[in-house]
Amino acid sequence: MNETLSGQRWFKREGLALLTDFYQLTMMAGQWKEGRADTRVSFDYFYRNLPPHTGFAVTAGLDLLLDYLDQLRFHPEDVAYLRSLGVFDEAFLDFLTDFEPNYDINAMPEGTIAFPFEPIVQVEGTIMEAQLVETALLNLMNYSTLIATKSARICQSACGDPVMEFGLRRAHGPDGGITGSRAAYIGGCSSSSNVMAGKVYGIPVSGTHAHSWVMSFPSELEAFRAFARQYPNACTLLVDTYDTVKSGVPNAIKVFQEMRAAGKKVRPAIRLDSGDLAKLSKIAYKMMTDAGLEDPLIVASNDLEEDLIADLKRQGARINAWGVGTHLITSKDSPSLSGVYKLAAVYNDTSWQPRMKITSNLEKATDPGRKQLLRFYDTQDHPLGDVMFFQEESWEARDRVVGRARIAPNHKQVIEGVARSETLLKPMLRNGKRIVDPEPVQQIRSHAQKQIAQLPEEFKRMRNPEIYHVLLSPAMGDLKEQMLENPELA
Repeated sequence: MNETLSGQRWFKREGLALLTDFYQLTMMAGQWKEGRADTRVSFDYFYRNLPPHTGFAVTAGLDLLLDYLDQLRFHPEDVAYLRSLGVFDEAFLDFLTDFEPNYDINAMPEGTIAFPFEPIVQVEGTIMEAQLVETALLNLMNYSTLIATKSARICQSACGDPVMEFGLRRAHGPDGGITGSRAAYIGGCSSSSNVMAGKVYGIPVSGTHAHSWVMSFPSELEAFRAFARQYPNACTLLVDTYDTVKSGVPNAIKVFQEMRAAGKKVRPAIRLDSGDLAKLSKIAYKMMTDAGLEDPLIVASNDLEEDLIADLKRQGARINAWGVGTHLITSKDSPSLSGVYKLAAVYNDTSWQPRMKITSNLEKATDPGRKQLLRFYDTQDHPLGDVMFFQEESWEARDRVVGRARIAPNHKQVIEGVARSETLLKPMLRNGKRIVDPEPVQQIRSHAQKQIAQLPEEFKRMRNPEIYHVLLSPAMGDLKEQMLENPELA
């Protein structure tokens, strides 16, 4: 197994059994005292809504979840703390001491494109096991998927230019920083400023220098010359400490000309971190090319996000690399993903019985039963729509697939022009043991980029993207309609 993926976790996920909400433990204790500890259940993890103006999500965090589950045990200090609360019986605490999960888990591989209401992770096990994992699963999957999705959106707006993730200093603590850097790379960022993320996950690291470097020298020119001496093969000069046009760019030009005169083959590179980025980039580009410095790299930073990057592109800015920090690592415009974890089925000694949450808000009504999820593609390998089937259902490969609408399950919808299908939920754990090796984050990123490239452009619009079809099979639609009409069946 790759050492980067196994032995160098930025923190051990052992001892995280108490990374849960208190009510999970009180429900577990109640189920145990009621003699229901061995009741088998099936839960789905999915999200209800995308961030505004976003057409798809990029799933991330699965490896962190599987790593957590591999280590999920109650250690003596955990049990001692729970005993100190004075809430739990000794017999239940003894049960926790011997607790060893035996989950079966199916999930979309990391980097898979997902849409609202379709299962991303399925958890099957005893009610005790399934209840315990809920909070940690939501914590690990929601944030990673949110940041990977934000990263994909920002990278789309950059139209193929490299996007560097600069968010560590504004992240929500070390976990937010390192987990966020990983997710941002999966979503499409080319590199990160986060050195720890580089060490742990093999993410390329990048950076320039700060204004303080320039201010610490007697002059800007001396600061640039010193940086060029130290890093001749990675020399990007920050040009806005004093005056971008009158001082920064002219001094940078002088240094790059000196480097070339000394025989160094160097691509001239500057960073703009303030002011009118569109205007300054055009001026800088002209000054540099007029001075014989062809194909300059012009990096922009300063509170960038996808709408601003798209605007700068429309204005003809000569920027060709982007450093994005706060808005990416915090997903500032939509700082949480509406991921939920809901009971889908209960085993009653002989068979699985579908379960469904029914509420006055029809959009929040869940979809019943243990599921398989199929994605259908056209002849160009573009996804056309996804359909949830019961696990025991069979389906035929054909060019026309009939499904049912989720909210109005008596309403038929058709997916036309089908050339092939793909099963999205893959086995990850069986009997509590991981059956897939961790994937290098570079491989996950490649999978995500391929998935995004396959998606038709109408689902990738920056404003009002088309809504992707997520349907129920006719059998699931019929059952959901019956349950809506007769809630006692749910």
